[in-house]
Amino acid sequence: MTADVLVVGGGLGGVAAALAALREPATTVILTEQYDWLGGQLTSQAVPPDEHWWIEQFGGTASYRALREGIRAYYRERYPLTERARSWRQLNPGAGRVSRLCHEPRVALAVIEAMLAPHRASGRLTVLQPYEPVGADTDGDRVTSVRLRHRDGGGDVTVAAPYVLDATETGDLLPLAGVEYVTGFESQAETGEPHAPAVPQPANMQAVSYCFAVDHVDGDHRIDKPATYAFWRDREPEFWGAKLLSWQAPDPRTLATDTRVFSPNPDDDPHTVNDQRTEAGATDLWLFRRIAARRNFVEGSYASDITLVNWPMIDYFEAPVIDVPDPRARLAEARELSLSALYWMQHEAPRPDGGTGFPNLRLRADIVGNPGGLAQAPYVRESRRIRAERTIVEQDLSMAIRGEHGAVRYDDSVGVGMYRIDLHPSTGGDNYIDVAACPFEIPLGALVPQRVQNLLPASKNIGTTHITNGCYRLHPVEWNIGEVAGALAAYCLRERTTPRAVRNDPVLLNDFQERLHADGVELHWPEITGY
Repeated sequence: MTADVLVVGGGLGGVAAALAALREPATTVILTEQYDWLGGQLTSQAVPPDEHWWIEQFGGTASYRALREGIRAYYRERYPLTERARSWRQLNPGAGRVSRLCHEPRVALAVIEAMLAPHRASGRLTVLQPYEPVGADTDGDRVTSVRLRHRDGGGDVTVAAPYVLDATETGDLLPLAGVEYVTGFESQAETGEPHAPAVPQPANMQAVSYCFAVDHVDGDHRIDKPATYAFWRDREPEFWGAKLLSWQAPDPRTLATDTRVFSPNPDDDPHTVNDQRTEAGATDLWLFRRIAARRNFVEGSYASDITLVNWPMIDYFEAPVIDVPDPRARLAEARELSLSALYWMQHEAPRPDGGTGFPNLRLRADIVGNPGGLAQAPYVRESRRIRAERTIVEQDLSMAIRGEHGAVRYDDSVGVGMYRIDLHPSTGGDNYIDVAACPFEIPLGALVPQRVQNLLPASKNIGTTHITNGCYRLHPVEWNIGEVAGALAAYCLRERTTPRAVRNDPVLLNDFQERLHADGVELHWPEITGY
């Protein structure tokens, strides 16, 4: 098969890349995805969006805002909302504390499919699903084709394209195509970052998590005991301050061991908005990532709230899942941890009334589209990262370093983002690293590999470090990265130039930035303070 642009990976970055490339008339795109649902973090990984405080006003691209408003419109048109909820301009169906927009994964999937539908109908977009990359051919500094294999045993497909975008969750194309990349912690000698170690630690990567959805209804919904439950029940990491399967966990910002609250179906007001600038919001586990607040819907529509479990106890940091001999075995262990956490909650977890176990806690496999009950895909926080023309380091955006000056302003900015530098416990035994950040920009140089000419990163695999990946990995930033990668590929095809030339030629760069701006990509922040 052939196309103008091949996008490998159908997560948020991949979808945004395809949509952006298709803005250029006559451009053809092949988009691939290894799981049943497009949308990555929002859908197959079942993670409600991690966003910044100002996302409703600014700090995201126009197409990302269209995705968000499409989700709200879907609820208003199809769900039995109360009149109060229906008229709420900033409708938050789940009223979760993590975001102004917490929702069921399948709704995001429906909106994403609708955004892509006209391009599929026109024949300019082909989606190969479920396919994963297994090989690549190169000619010098160019990738000429990628070989894809059907996940369920179908034959291989080889796709050739002038531009290849790696939008996979773990940067899978980079080793296949021989692209220079890094993993884990860089050394302080290389990056100068205050939180970097003295020597590089390439196998020290953030935890992955298999999320799942639950509600709390009448009946006994306890699952069978997982095979490795005893191991996880007794697991007590040195830095945790308690057993992993408990309501205790380190506070990401202070590292003190805190006790979380778990009380299903509180009688709260779903219109209450949590201020992420002053509190992390994760103390109340039920509310933190709730994706359906029953009080937003007509009485009787929902027997219970639905909440998404992406909590400290399911962080798998026993071993990395990238560049290891058997990543599938490590992912199997991560699934066992999540199932063990559910079993513990149903059978042994302390209740507010003094009892133990929540047998009414029900696993909602239907919500995540997977008969096994857990999300289709692991939530991957850290990818392989290209050796880029510009590497973003902690000093570029840390509030402790930049202070009132704000994050570094890049001449080649192609977008913006905001999130604290938020690193979960890692496979090297490190605790959370959670550092206040300034609202930051995305430099085009971080999307340009040092050597390869026609492969672009379109997800979490840009030129960040282990540390700065912690804030460039979130939903709106991944979308922005993918959108720019797709737009850049289409621009280079039309202008018969290269990404490196666009980045380093002031005339081309200015023209490309003006086109991004016209398409609703914000290049700089107004004057605001981080948190």
